[in-house]
Amino acid sequence: MKVTEDTVGAFVDVLRQDGFAFVPGDAMRDAFAQAGSLADWDAFAASWNDLALDTHMADHGRYRRRRHAVYRAGADGAIERQTHQPHYQSLDYNRLNGGVARWFEPIVADGASLATILAYCRGLFGALAPDVARWHVEAHQFRIEARQGEAGLPTPEGVHRDGVDYVLVLLVARRNIASGTTTIHRPDGEPLGRFTLTHAFDAALVDDARVHHGVTPVEPVDASQPAYRDVLVVTFKATGEAHA
Repeated sequence: MKVTEDTVGAFVDVLRQDGFAFVPGDAMRDAFAQAGSLADWDAFAASWNDLALDTHMADHGRYRRRRHAVYRAGADGAIERQTHQPHYQSLDYNRLNGGVARWFEPIVADGASLATILAYCRGLFGALAPDVARWHVEAHQFRIEARQGEAGLPTPEGVHRDGVDYVLVLLVARRNIASGTTTIHRPDGEPLGRFTLTHAFDAALVDDARVHHGVTPVEPVDASQPAYRDVLVVTFKATGEAHA
């Protein structure tokens, strides 16, 4: 469902009703601005030019670059970056690349924009789950590259869940690509919605326990020019700790 209001309350209502929301970039940027500064956004977006190749791809693809960071967030207070650690998903959630601890290069552009995005997500997802005292948070920078004869796969594992509670997928940049359409499904596979993130700050908000999601492959429009899709994915998972 398309969301145009820029308040946490409106997004909460849509997520509770549908399990997902598409938020246009202008509305998402305005919503982030309620939580903090985006003053370093240009530098943050430029950091996607320095992502390392993902060498863990079981399909042997060389179309994905990424960086990763882990945080601990309480219901209130600071969101604290944790010692660098691997990303792990079980095979239940990632049939292609799951079952192993995957180490990625750390996120280095850890400034105002990322802090604001994390703070906003904590407020939004905390409103959906007010009993959660602590969150395990992971941030992933992804660049999916498309070349002539080699499509880029934003979700090479197919339509899936991430094995967390909530997900933000935020478009940072999109250059010279076609497709890359997000699809949302019930657990039984029934389609619920589809939309394409096309402008900076366009976002998908997902209740990962209720719906599955995927993204169609991207192909270059002009094969002689660089073609890529840059997104930030943020996941929140309750740690099971109770309020003091």
